[in-house]
Formats: sequence, structure tokens, C-alpha cells
Amino acid sequence: MRDSLVKFLLLLIISSAFIDCARRGTPTGGSKDTIPPVLIKAIPAAESINFKSDRIKIYFDEYIKLKDANKNLVISPPQKTDPIITPVGTASKFISIKILDTLDANTTYSFNFGNSIVDNNEENELGNFKYVFSTGTYIDSLNVAGEVTDPLVKKITKGVDVMLYEYNASYTDSVIYKQKPRYIANTLDSTLFELTNLRAGKYLLIALKDANNNKIYNPEIDKIGFVKDTLTLPTDKKYNFTIFKEVPELKVFRPKEVNKGHLIFGFEGDAKDLNIELLSQKPTDFKSEIVFEKEKDTLNYWYTPFEADSLSFLVSKNNYSEKFTVKPRISKSDSLTVIKSATGILHLLDTFSISTNIPIINFDRSFIKITEKDSTVVDFKETLSKSKTKLTLDFEKKHNTEYNFELLPKTITNIFGVSNDSLSFKLTTKSPEDYGIINVDLVSAKNTAFIVELLNEKDVLIRLAKIDKPQKVIFSMLSPGNYGVRVTIDENNNGVWDTGSFLNRRQPEVVKYFDKLIELRANSDVNETFNLD
Repeated sequence: MRDSLVKFLLLLIISSAFIDCARRGTPTGGSKDTIPPVLIKAIPAAESINFKSDRIKIYFDEYIKLKDANKNLVISPPQKTDPIITPVGTASKFISIKILDTLDANTTYSFNFGNSIVDNNEENELGNFKYVFSTGTYIDSLNVAGEVTDPLVKKITKGVDVMLYEYNASYTDSVIYKQKPRYIANTLDSTLFELTNLRAGKYLLIALKDANNNKIYNPEIDKIGFVKDTLTLPTDKKYNFTIFKEVPELKVFRPKEVNKGHLIFGFEGDAKDLNIELLSQKPTDFKSEIVFEKEKDTLNYWYTPFEADSLSFLVSKNNYSEKFTVKPRISKSDSLTVIKSATGILHLLDTFSISTNIPIINFDRSFIKITEKDSTVVDFKETLSKSKTKLTLDFEKKHNTEYNFELLPKTITNIFGVSNDSLSFKLTTKSPEDYGIINVDLVSAKNTAFIVELLNEKDVLIRLAKIDKPQKVIFSMLSPGNYGVRVTIDENNNGVWDTGSFLNRRQPEVVKYFDKLIELRANSDVNETFNLD
């Protein structure tokens, strides 16, 4: 019994010791690590001259990893063959670079890792880290800086490449379509850029929103910006310019069958007034319609189907023409969908309409009835859009009034001979006191035309005004909410924003955003001055 008691007490003492040790060894927390990795050394050393190595090792004071290095790393001048850089997906105390390209003589190279180097635990960024060396006897030290923006995008357009092409004996304007630049930098998460470690000389300065990241301009997918004047280094000038999407040469792609009697043609360039002619023998009652998809480079070709092994088309516009053949295979037709332009509330300034997904060939006005709540019949004027997919019903609207709409069966008939079912719904108008007014006084020394757009909080267009000189623009009958203003300086007075052209050295028309949201309450007037200069 005594031995058992001794053993129990001994076990209790040992357990207490373990618990005490465990308590003393348990971390109690502390301040979060916010310190980025620190460079210890590099082999060869940073800013080495007469550089001849094909391997580089860069050491840090803690374990690091590369985050999105393929997006952040910018090598200037660009390499024809990308180097091998490790670690990839693992942590290490050093970065290893294996150069696979032949380096140019007497050239300063910069490996800019952007914000891709982070510590392994907290991912603290070593911002804009660069490793620079020269194959010559000195490090080039000139720089050029500025800002690149997109006139059609209010938010920051991130990750724009800014490039310098050297004016030399072999330079032509086509170089940007075929070769990588002499120097390159990237805006990363801002609109600002800085090209560093440059040599003196004359250059072409461009910017690319490079869709496939090949550092070569492809007008079909990339946005471009350029400085018209030759850039001469050294310079203290800041270069602020915009990027834009050029209108490529017209090109139409092979059509695809969506459903019976429905093809889609993809295209590039300006397809306005494009003609599509069916060359195949067709019935005498054959009908077809073309409908462009909004904000897409696609058009819908609708036709009354008939038996045929294949359909031959001639697509043409001005000097462009191309033939296509389609073999119809699908037996299913699209269903008719009818959508009304308003639900619940009908805005006093809006014109009511019904839209369809398939072109309307016929409609019967006598099958449409609009009445007020007291059964008073309302007269209206109907208009079918050019695309034949929208039927507008315009009538004089009263304040605080309920309207009943009734469309009997077979009011509208689409290209396939399919008609609507019975439709009925109610809409109500509000009083003028439920709305507000925004007055925008445009001030500018430019005596030119302007396109003034009122946007909602999501930058969706609400109203548009075209004016031929700076003046006050009144937007009335607006629902309460927050609004923005975008103004295009319409230099050629054609009523639309015009993009630029690199080869013609034509800049896009200037677009400016009012620097704040305008808060509008019901039954109120807001006055704002927008100085465009």
C-alpha cells in the first residue's frame, strides 16, 4: 500500500512538472509581422558592370515566395527567351535566375519584380524590387515618368505596359507590330509609370493594355496609347496620355447556326451597313432580318427557314466581300420572348415599349389597348424600330395615374409566323414632386461641341445631351439618387466619341469625368459647375 502511495505521489509530481513546462512553453501571441523581406546580398552584386554571368542569386533575410511573378515581373530590355526563375510555388531564402538569352553589349538591364516578392508567413510585399546590371562599363541612369489612363473607364486600368522604341536606322512604324520594345515598365496597380535605367537618345513612347502579354501590339485585342512627339532623353517632362481600342479592318467570321432560321456572324471592325445576301435559291416568300447585339461584335441573321442542304452567303461592305456556306442541321426554333420596358412605375419622360428576341414582321394596332384607371381609352402612336425587335407605344402621360395595357393574342407576329399570347399589365406614373433636377454648367475655353452624359452610381448611362458650345445643361425629372457626369469633347461634332489611330497619329477624343457624385433628393434642384479646362 505504501509503495503504491509513493508511486502515485511521484507520478503526480512528474505530471505537474510537465504541465508547468507546457505552460511556460506555450506562445502567448504578439504583434503581427508587418516587415517585408530585406535584401542581404546578390551574386553577382546589384548594379554590377561588365556583367557576363548567366546565373543570378538574390538572398533575403527570411523565407520568401514569388506571388504572381508572371504578371508582375518586367524585364527591360525584354528577353527573346524568358529566363527560368525560381522558387515556383515554394518558399526559399533566395531567388535564382537562369538567363537563357544572349545579352546585348553595353546595355543596362533591369529585372523589376514589382510587388511579387513577399515573405512566406504574412505575405508582406517587398514593393517594386529591382535587380539592375550592365553589360557595359556603366549603369544607365536616365528615367521618364507620367500617367496612363483609359478615357472610357472611370476606375483605374491596372497593369498597363509602357514602352520605349528607339529611333534608329531600322525604325519604322510597323516595329510595334513585330518586335518587343527597347525598354518597358508597368503601371501595376496604379495609373502612374516610371521607366528607369535608360540611355540618352530619341524614342517612341507607347502604352499597351497587352491582352496576351507578348509585348507586341495586336490591334485586334490590345488597347494602345502613344505620345505623338518624339521623346528625347534626358528630359524632365511628365508624359500623361490615354489608351484606346483602335477600330480594326472589317473582318467577318464564318457564321454559326444557333437554331432553326437563326445564324450568328461574328466580326471585327465597323460592320455598320454590312450587307448579307443569301445566294442560294429561296422561296418567293423568303424573309430575313439582321439584328446587331448591343456592345458585342456579333450580329444575328434571322430568316424564314426552308429545305436546303446548304446555304451560301455573300457578305459585303464597300470594298470588302466574302462568301460563306452553312449546312443547316438544327430543327429546333427559338421561342418568342416579349419584354416590357417598365415594371410597376412608368417614368414621366420615358416612352413605353415592348421588345422581342426575334424580329417582328407584323403587328396589329387594333389589338393594343391602353386605358386609364377610370377606363378612359388613351390614344397612342406606335413605332417599330429599325431592328424590328422593339415596338414603341408613345402617349401623353399624366401625373399620378394608373395605366392598364392589354395586348390581345396575335398582336405581334415574328419572322417565323409565331404570335404572342395575351398580355396585360399595369403601370403607374408619379408626380413631378417625386423627381429632381440637376443643372450642369459646363465651362471651357474650347468653342466646340460636347457630349454630356449623366450616369448612375454604376456608371450606366441615364441621360445624354449633345451641345454645340459650353453652356448649362438641364437634366430634369430625375429619380432621387447619386449621379455622375461624363463629358466628351466632340472635336468633329459628329455626336459620338471617336477613337484614335496609331498609324495616322490621331489621338482619341478627350473624355472627362466630374470629380464627385451628385446627390439628388426628390423635389430639389442641384447646381454644379464642371470646368473642362
